[in-house]
Parts: sequence; C-alpha cells; structure tokens
Amino acid sequence: MRQFVIDELSPMEHDNIDSYLKRSIQRGPMIGLYWLPLPEDLLSQTQLEHREQHGPFHLAVELTNTAVKFELLVRSKVNLHCHCIAHATPAQRQFVLDYIDKMVTEEFIKS
Repeated sequence: MRQFVIDELSPMEHDNIDSYLKRSIQRGPMIGLYWLPLPEDLLSQTQLEHREQHGPFHLAVELTNTAVKFELLVRSKVNLHCHCIAHATPAQRQFVLDYIDKMVTEEFIKS
C-alpha cells in the first residue's frame, strides 16, 4: 500500500492528532479510522465520470497508538472494485501533503 506515515508519536502527539482529525475530517466506521474527502476539482476524469454512482471520493487516515498513516489510494464508500478507485494523482498527493503539513504545524508534531 502506498502511504505516508508519521511514526514514533508520543502520547501527547497522538492525542493532538486525534483531536485535529476529529475536528477537521469525518470519522470512519472503526476507532482510529478517518476519511479525508477529496475536493471535486482534484478528481481524475474517471472519478468525475463516476462521482454520481461511487462518490464521494476520499483517502483513508489511520491513527494508531504510535503512528498516523495517510493512504494514497483514492477510495469510494460504496464500491471497492472499479477503475475509479486508484492511486492518488500528483495533485491529490499534494493535497494530502498540504493537509499533513498543516496538521503537523498546528498540532506541534515533532516526530
């Protein structure tokens, strides 16, 4: 799986990230799982064509006790097997990195 990982989190950093994720994006179906929605203007052509049937599109974020993982796979909540589910494009990856940079700065993450 292609992903961006920040590991070796202290308990305080974990709590700060958890609070940030709860305030800024949607919680997933399990504890520690969040959905980072992709703006429509960043969707690929295929994702735009499938947005009515399979949208909204998002990236998974998983928070464990010692790490936060940002998957670089664009997902749909309603369909797992379609060619609109794909690795993030360069623009989508940049969106994730910008989100991570903002989170790290605002929450004083040193890991």
